[in-house]
Amino acid sequence: MAKRCYYEVLGVSRGARESEIKSAFRNLAKECHPDRCNGDPSAETRFKEVNEAYEALKDPQRRAAYDRFGHAAFDSGFGGAAGHGFGADFSASMSAMFDDLFGEFMGQRRPRQRSARERGSDLRYNMEITLSEAYQGKTAQIRVPTSVTCESCSGSGAKAGTSPTSCRTCGGIGKVRASQGFFTIERTCPSCQGRGETIETPCPSCDGAGRVMRERALSVTIPIGVEDGTRIRLAGEGEAGLRGGPPGDLYIFLSIKPHEFFQRDGADLFCRVPIAMTTAALGGQIEVPTIDGGRTRVKIPEGSESGKQFRLKAQGMPILRSKQQGDLYIQVEVETPKNLSRKQRELLKAFEDASNPNTSPDSTGFFARVKEFFEGIGE
Repeated sequence: MAKRCYYEVLGVSRGARESEIKSAFRNLAKECHPDRCNGDPSAETRFKEVNEAYEALKDPQRRAAYDRFGHAAFDSGFGGAAGHGFGADFSASMSAMFDDLFGEFMGQRRPRQRSARERGSDLRYNMEITLSEAYQGKTAQIRVPTSVTCESCSGSGAKAGTSPTSCRTCGGIGKVRASQGFFTIERTCPSCQGRGETIETPCPSCDGAGRVMRERALSVTIPIGVEDGTRIRLAGEGEAGLRGGPPGDLYIFLSIKPHEFFQRDGADLFCRVPIAMTTAALGGQIEVPTIDGGRTRVKIPEGSESGKQFRLKAQGMPILRSKQQGDLYIQVEVETPKNLSRKQRELLKAFEDASNPNTSPDSTGFFARVKEFFEGIGE
């Protein structure tokens, strides 16, 4: 059976540009690829025909020979490569165009070569600070055990006076290929683990890794207003990269110790203050601490009850990266007198005798309702 014209196979004119030929080939190859046609024999034949036509027309010199001599330009003995379309180099040509053509169609792309100089790992450092330090901010000195660049080999991993060499197995690519039928299988080079380089004489100080373990002293600035769980990133202060690669980052995770007086809720602070029964009843003033180390007075009105809150505006925590500040809430808890003396008992007894329902309206009203409830049950 006579071969069809290659231009006809691809559906392009003889004067078509290279980009038009490539585009036509891509579309036809996707359309009749055996994996897409569920093993249809006619599709496989068509796929081979399309590939043969493209192999002949994609190269300017081969195309010129085809335009002058036709199919005879590639016949054995005519100065061409016998059977070029499906000969020994068919698998190589498929491998060369597989990434460009079928990467998207197959839903994947071939992995890139891994650099010989790998980035170092990120490190985590847990730091505990006080609430006062979170309020004021601070500069802390820490010591972090980590990998640093080897000074003997400057991170190359090779002994001083030598240098890494290109891997002989993969030629520095980091990948090796094995042909299987129409396709080429690619895997990481077993000799260099994908780095593309090997070290003939490793550095004795780091055993070829290009880094050694050291304890580093670092200065960390804690900004004003940080909260529990805040993460601070120190770029480039992590583990040194392998064989001169870029370093990772250091992440400082902050936790805040519980405070003796204050509980924190965002930027607001809460302080529970016990007060005497007489202060709650008669009113007065109390002195309370503030987070900046000072103190302030709070006026307690007459007849205050347990749980009553007093708001001190802008006396709380500063808001991170803001000029605003939270509030301080003072919550009073009325303390019941204990360990009374005889005189105190007598005075409280006299107070009780002189009391009337208006003295303790809540308790008087409650017990009145309780009495009515039980009387209703009895009836």
